[in-house]
Amino acid sequence: MKNPVLDQIDRYQPHLPLEEASTCPAPWYVAPRILELEQRTTFARTWQYACRVDQVREPGEFVTLELASEPLAVVRGSDGVLRGFFNVCRHHAAAVLTEPAGCAKRLRCPYHGWTYTLEGALKAAPAFEGVRNFDPAANSLVPVATTVWENWVFVRLASGGPSLEEQLGPEVVAQVHDLDLSSLRWFDRRHYVFDCNWKVFVDNYLDGGYHVPYLHEGLGSVLDYNRYTSENGPRHCLQSSPMVTRGAEAETGAVRKGKRALYYWFYPNFMFNWYEGVMDTNLVYPRGVNQTEVIFDFWFADVSEAAREFNRASIDIANRVQAEDEGICRSVQRGLHSRAYDTGRLSVRREAGEQLFHQLLHADLRSGAQPG
Repeated sequence: MKNPVLDQIDRYQPHLPLEEASTCPAPWYVAPRILELEQRTTFARTWQYACRVDQVREPGEFVTLELASEPLAVVRGSDGVLRGFFNVCRHHAAAVLTEPAGCAKRLRCPYHGWTYTLEGALKAAPAFEGVRNFDPAANSLVPVATTVWENWVFVRLASGGPSLEEQLGPEVVAQVHDLDLSSLRWFDRRHYVFDCNWKVFVDNYLDGGYHVPYLHEGLGSVLDYNRYTSENGPRHCLQSSPMVTRGAEAETGAVRKGKRALYYWFYPNFMFNWYEGVMDTNLVYPRGVNQTEVIFDFWFADVSEAAREFNRASIDIANRVQAEDEGICRSVQRGLHSRAYDTGRLSVRREAGEQLFHQLLHADLRSGAQPG
């Protein structure tokens, strides 16, 4: 039987060398059925960023989130263990926790008062006297895999699969460890909405700095474009560039310092940008075929009152870069809907990271689209 989704997926040729490769086809960016498949495969099977460790340090502290249309909660138990749950009451499916974050002594559903311990066990089910064949132990909150890496908590919807370290790869885990990210402190969060498919944002991030001298005049003034490099791992890409001061635009040069800028991408949708004493993380969520939410968390070595002006100036530069990217990503999304565009070629010098992204995505989509 003909499978039109699989046919679209198989138009991409993942085994071609970069010198002969093209992008994935335009329908991948505009077809709702592709996005549905990504949610079931790419986002459900991979470890996904959930929250910061500092948000859930103490017993009872929790964070709620939505991942691939699933409501989730991360909770620090009274025993000190960090756990993830589907934020769905086992009685009539209401959300048990309704705030984005907070601290609770117990987890009580606001609908009918079913109450769970911080470890997810059902503690109370009001007015359930006389109900037969009802086992409270079988009605605990449904757990979701949860782990910690550096400053961050990750969850995975799928019940099986590699550990986070296995997903990332031991080499990159060691590289990131050497950056001493634990010395940085969270300062602020910003939400950006892009009128494009989530993959357009990722492609833009992974183009090896190709667009920087044309689109980001300020950022480009502090990077050595000719020595900008991209290194692919099995499931990540590290882009990096020496920093320069001569000719630097004043506002950008004041807050983007150090010997080298590092831009890490982890399949499929988590990035962090690292400079001396400054880091921002980027979390990319599809909010529809043509819309993407990008959540930035800003981290600094110094978050004291004395450093506030510097930190705010640094965020202003990030805001400028995002505004520049948003405009071009919107333009790309319009073009992807055009009958004039289907696929594009990749730069051997610059766009190896994009090819890795497309290859990994193809594997996920194909595995989910195959019958059986």
